[in-house]
Amino acid sequence: MKKFLLRLLSLIVILLLACFWLIINPKPAFAQINTINYSNANLENRDFKNAELVGVTFVAAEMRGTNFQGANLKNAILTKGVLLKANLEGANLTGALVDRVTLDGANLKNAIFTESTLTRSRFYDADITGADFTDAIIDRYQVSLLCERATGINPVTNISTRESLGCR
Repeated sequence: MKKFLLRLLSLIVILLLACFWLIINPKPAFAQINTINYSNANLENRDFKNAELVGVTFVAAEMRGTNFQGANLKNAILTKGVLLKANLEGANLTGALVDRVTLDGANLKNAIFTESTLTRSRFYDADITGADFTDAIIDRYQVSLLCERATGINPVTNISTRESLGCR
């Protein structure tokens, strides 16, 4: 009888804790209804000049020659994207996830990559004049290559490209 009461009491305590957890647990965030998702899309040579693309997803998108000049890409996700010879001049990529992206030959003049994640991305022959990489996460090898040609001052943030990369 004592074992039965102990088990019953344990079961009640567990149920009360579960109910308490359900009451205090915050509800999960739901995705925004108007979120745009260009995952796996062919956006080659598309024009997004001055577009508002905050938080937009471009996972594994083909974006060769795409024009993002002056676009607002804050917190956008460009993972596994191909941006060969794309135009990102003056684009704002603050907080963007630019992981495993090919930016070879891209125009990154005056682009803002503040607090962005640029791991395993390539920038061969990309024009980074005036680009701001402050607090961005970039592979050391890519930083060393970028420092070889880092020049200019970003007209929006007034930070030099060399300083934002931590070039010596």
